[in-house]
Amino acid sequence: MGKITVLALRAVLVALLAGSLFVQTLMVALLANDMEGGVLADRRVPILLIVVLGIGTAQTVLVCVWRLVNMVRRGNVFSDGAFRYVHVVIGAFTAAALLVFALGVVLAPGEAVAPGVVLLLGGISLAVFAVALIVLVLRMLLAQAVAREVEATRMQAELAGVI
Repeated sequence: MGKITVLALRAVLVALLAGSLFVQTLMVALLANDMEGGVLADRRVPILLIVVLGIGTAQTVLVCVWRLVNMVRRGNVFSDGAFRYVHVVIGAFTAAALLVFALGVVLAPGEAVAPGVVLLLGGISLAVFAVALIVLVLRMLLAQAVAREVEATRMQAELAGVI
């Protein structure tokens, strides 16, 4: 991966992380104030908790991608250390899918939110879970690449011994 690509990706990750911190602090506080006295006032705490935790899952993914980019830059992404970050990303996407589903469950009762919005949240939850499954497939590809890297290193050592 080239230096420009790494720098561009890092800039995007920093911007996304800064934006998520802004949303998590200031915008959630404004959302809490807006919900006070409204039709969803009785469900304010679970909604805000789900939003904050959802943003936390996105931040977790951003940090793990940062670490994986560092591993790519150093040339050691095909190692057992990469699996830790990939597992966290899979867990974060799964948690995000569950949080979106939980938001739909919280918003479903009553007529404060249209049924189509709740159905849309169910679809979004399914899509986020699909991303977790895609990352799981990519994890399997990483496992195969690591196994091939180990095998190639072993064969290189044998060849060096023969020569």
